[in-house]
Amino acid sequence: MNRVALVGRLTRDPEIRYTPDSQMAITRFTIAVDRVYKREGQPSADFLPIVVFGKVAENVHKYIGKGRLVSVSGRLQSRTWDDQEGKRHYSYEVVADEVGFLDRASDSKSQMGQMSFGTETEDFHPIDEEDDLPF
Repeated sequence: MNRVALVGRLTRDPEIRYTPDSQMAITRFTIAVDRVYKREGQPSADFLPIVVFGKVAENVHKYIGKGRLVSVSGRLQSRTWDDQEGKRHYSYEVVADEVGFLDRASDSKSQMGQMSFGTETEDFHPIDEEDDLPF
């Protein structure tokens, strides 16, 4: 089973591009995830690359930016390639199928509160913190 669940903050604004053939959106961003074990009381983090596709990619690009706290659920994917000198390189990234927005934006880019975008539904519904929650 290949399943990854992370919570972290974006290190910069997401970057979007579209495939030439089908015009599918692809958004890439990096999140800083705190490590459980810290060196001499100093905070430390892992910086993990995330990629999302389709409608989720468009929503991520539209509604979140640098510093925002997000949850990411997906799978770990590895890639290998040889450079011009014949040296083999390895790369790992999380291919996300769900991205949840865990904090409120202070700017106008996202005033929609906590949301989650995933492949199971194209729709999203903001959570109004003033409403009674069923739990």
